[in-house]
Amino acid sequence: MKTTSPDASEALHLLKNPPEFSLVLGGPLFQLLRRTHLSDDALMLVRQRIMVIALLAWLPLLLLSALEGNLWGGSTVVPFLFDIEVHVRFLVALPLLILAELVVHRRMRPLLQQFLERNLIPEDAMTRFESAIASAFRLRNSMLAEVLLIALVYGVGVLIVWRHYVALDTATWYATASAGGSQLTLAGMWFGYVSLPIFQFLLCRWYFRLFIWAHFLWQVSRIELSLVPTHPDHLGGLSFVSGQVYAFTVLAVAHGALLAGNLANRIFFLGAELTQFKVEIAIVLIFLMCVVLGPLLFFMPQLAQAKRTGSREYGVLAERYVREFDAKWLRGGAPPGEPLVGSTDIQSLADLGNSFQVVREMRIVPIKRDDVVRLVVATLLPIVPLALTMMSLEELLKTLFGVLF
Repeated sequence: MKTTSPDASEALHLLKNPPEFSLVLGGPLFQLLRRTHLSDDALMLVRQRIMVIALLAWLPLLLLSALEGNLWGGSTVVPFLFDIEVHVRFLVALPLLILAELVVHRRMRPLLQQFLERNLIPEDAMTRFESAIASAFRLRNSMLAEVLLIALVYGVGVLIVWRHYVALDTATWYATASAGGSQLTLAGMWFGYVSLPIFQFLLCRWYFRLFIWAHFLWQVSRIELSLVPTHPDHLGGLSFVSGQVYAFTVLAVAHGALLAGNLANRIFFLGAELTQFKVEIAIVLIFLMCVVLGPLLFFMPQLAQAKRTGSREYGVLAERYVREFDAKWLRGGAPPGEPLVGSTDIQSLADLGNSFQVVREMRIVPIKRDDVVRLVVATLLPIVPLALTMMSLEELLKTLFGVLF
């Protein structure tokens, strides 16, 4: 009787029933949203989530600012209605963070199936592959992780980062100057202890998910994958992994919007100029490149090894074939009467040359130029309107067309 090894059984079971990979479909907050009917098992009802969470963060600020007389005038330098950053943060960036969950979930759902259908995971490595999946899901569903994120938001995000580095150094709708320092208004208390923590928690949870993504790719990159050097994607069959970068485009737009709102307040109320913030813009771009594209570099050693091995093996194969071709057709080794015209030997020689060229062109860096451009454009897009503070719309359009075309 023919028996199947445990590794082969695991491989067969996993191939027939691959789990869906999701960075967002789990965790205590997800369960809470399900119980309150703001989400279902497929992360739908996204409009309801955006409206409820955005209004919870923004609407009380509007009402409390009106109650305190800081809505559009009063003694404040920055009334609520003129605070571009707060509106962008809660009415643009926050909805984008929520929308990005659905985009990433749908894009990454067939990821594990791709690894299996392309036969990249050897049978004897299925246990390690399953362990990597289980580890990612444990981190995603961790209650401790979300509790620590809440502690981080209140302990660092609000009390240190916002109060000392982000808040405007002038009288605003959320804080007034006093002898002992700035004093929070009622709207400022809701902003600092409810609205801002909600936003920062959603943002930090995205960074945690990116950590889970990077950790998963690191574990998979430690498996000896069955890469094929002649694969037409020039990445040994791994192009679908780099293709996941597109899923994070919405997240990049959210970061760009958040930065644009912050810069707009400083330009309109503190007299700054857009050119003063080149370093800040560059830091955000570099940060996003590192967290989104950086994990893909984990596969570089295997891709480099596959290219070296493929070059050597196909070089030996090509050497053997061209010598036999030379001996047969140039040294009189062809059987009498066999015509050269129409011979499949010539087509095979051309096919072998094409295969060898594919191996030579195989890339060891799994990042395409389009990936970088898309991420940069998505991040800078919300900042482009601020260029109108330095030039007219006509000049701006001419500059853009000159760059793009």
